[in-house]
Amino acid sequence: MDIEEAKKELQRILTEKRYNHSLGTMKMAKELAKVYGEDEEKAAFAGLIHDIAKEMPQDKIMEYVKLHNIKMDKIEEKQLGLMHAKLGASIAKEKYNCDEEIQKAILYHTTGNKKMDRFAKIIYLADKTEENRTYEEVEKLRKMAKEDLNGALLFTLDFTIQKSIRNKRLIHPDTIDLRNYLLS
Repeated sequence: MDIEEAKKELQRILTEKRYNHSLGTMKMAKELAKVYGEDEEKAAFAGLIHDIAKEMPQDKIMEYVKLHNIKMDKIEEKQLGLMHAKLGASIAKEKYNCDEEIQKAILYHTTGNKKMDRFAKIIYLADKTEENRTYEEVEKLRKMAKEDLNGALLFTLDFTIQKSIRNKRLIHPDTIDLRNYLLS
């Protein structure tokens, strides 16, 4: 895992806005890792590369999916943008030789998953709370993320689900399963 090499790659393949988001996620992941006693450098790297496949064109996504035999569920087929998490996890393994913990954190950073460990929750929340985010309630969420990981996760899930409903978007079952898991 070479963070400088990854930065150069991301700068080449991402828009400036997405690259800055990745840098912000890296910074917040490191901050949250420190709060929760996780490996700060590892969290920083996962935060940096979490969106490595986010701006991949649809035809390239499908090509990558076929080439690497990646399974797509019915929701991902309808909302192809969700696939950036699966592709990102695969790229993290192949290109950067990332361990399973980083791969799962990247895999779960979009929909969430009830199998998320503390490290994955940190990356998920770092993505939602990094310094470039300006949506309503982000300041409240930033504070929560540093005090109550599961509470912040639940808050984010509720916000995400409500936004998906307002925008008439499908809600991935993993998101609902994680919310229900946290509540039970």
